[in-house]
Amino acid sequence: MKKPVIVISQQLPEIVEARFMRDYDARLNPSIKLYDKEKLLQLCKGADGIAVSIGDKIDADFIERLPESVHIISAFSAGFEHIDIKAASMRKIAVTNTPEILTNATADIAMLLLLGAARRAVEGDKMVRSGEWTGWNPTQLLGVQVTGKRLGILGMGSIGQAVAKRARAFDMTIHYHNRHRLPPELELGAVWHETAESLLYKSDFLSLHCPATPETVGFLDEKHISMLPDRAVVINTSRGTVVKDDDLIAALKSGKLAAAGLDVYDGEPNLNPEYRKLLNCFLLPHIGSASTETRNAMGFLIADNFDAFFAGNPLLTPVN
Repeated sequence: MKKPVIVISQQLPEIVEARFMRDYDARLNPSIKLYDKEKLLQLCKGADGIAVSIGDKIDADFIERLPESVHIISAFSAGFEHIDIKAASMRKIAVTNTPEILTNATADIAMLLLLGAARRAVEGDKMVRSGEWTGWNPTQLLGVQVTGKRLGILGMGSIGQAVAKRARAFDMTIHYHNRHRLPPELELGAVWHETAESLLYKSDFLSLHCPATPETVGFLDEKHISMLPDRAVVINTSRGTVVKDDDLIAALKSGKLAAAGLDVYDGEPNLNPEYRKLLNCFLLPHIGSASTETRNAMGFLIADNFDAFFAGNPLLTPVN
């Protein structure tokens, strides 16, 4: 029996690619590190499905130009805003993603950013590596205490809840805003705020975990930053578009905010260059899910969805 032809848009973990090679007629694409629309469309000729990554812009034009043979697109990501779901649905192309699997890895990174930003890890690392460190002194690199502070979480989904769980180990008081209040067994004593604005006033630390929607894009702007306590710390592992870069940068320069920890950026990898100049900004290259275990599991979920689709069974994580 002929195996379905699957296109893999970018290099995946070796063990995941081995499974695709075993079970499918897989067209691997290890040479592509960045999205190349025309090359990817060329690879899709005669394909039955395609696995794409978050940097791939699967817009209406791309979907319209896909061959009729393609019936499923599977995203190697929890987010799927890079895929035009409406256009895919009109073509009767199924779309899947990889939710939940990356919860713990992303929550770990959020805590790394929180601690690193608060305790001036960028400056400390630079000082040691450059040889500028001359020894301990009482006022060197005084940072923001984490223990006992108020953590505001904007978006209390699975990742937000996982961050709250970790933060409780630091005796942080958890405040959150969500579209719907969590039941007590999930809330675990966290303080719910009916509005995001109410949350901001109570957030010594603000961790963003909301999806990019018309309501959240550009949310963290000058107006909302002004509602945070002076010397607050902002963490973003959600989507870069949730933050208005110029306003966040201005607040970091003025001292309104003590620090920020960022793993995602608007227009990444082409982030606002001013971020690189700020030593009170702890920057990571979108590695929230980048543990071996998590990335392998994400790839296996994509394969499981393909298996289900071509067997005529329900998809595990359908988007449309």
